[in-house]
Amino acid sequence: MTAKAYLKQARFLDRCIKTKMQQISSLEDIATRCTVTLSDMPRNPNRGGSRMADAVEKIVDLEEDIKGDISELVALKREIMTTISKLHDIQQQLLLEKRYLCYMKWEDIAADLGVSLQHAYRIHGHALQEIESVLKDESKCD
Repeated sequence: MTAKAYLKQARFLDRCIKTKMQQISSLEDIATRCTVTLSDMPRNPNRGGSRMADAVEKIVDLEEDIKGDISELVALKREIMTTISKLHDIQQQLLLEKRYLCYMKWEDIAADLGVSLQHAYRIHGHALQEIESVLKDESKCD
């Protein structure tokens, strides 16, 4: 796995969590829009439960998935932070944290670090090379 792919794992997992939360919101809309229809006609026994019950069941399942994903995200971010902290250059550490853990835009990172956008890209390139060597060293130890 490349250094960039390693660092991007947290963003991908965060997006998965946000997608699931959007699904929950959509399901909550469905559940609250359900209305009761009163009829003296017998109910079809082959028809499943109500739309509301189905939506609530899916919401509960998604919430459990999200809890697991959040635990995984916290552990992954901790691991990435540990890896980033092994870099000797503080500016490289800050840049990688802002980009891959705080999901900041390049322009904002450059402004925060007080450097030009081009210089931020150069720092990033050097930092990725350092992360590659850290990851290689760690894989040798395993």
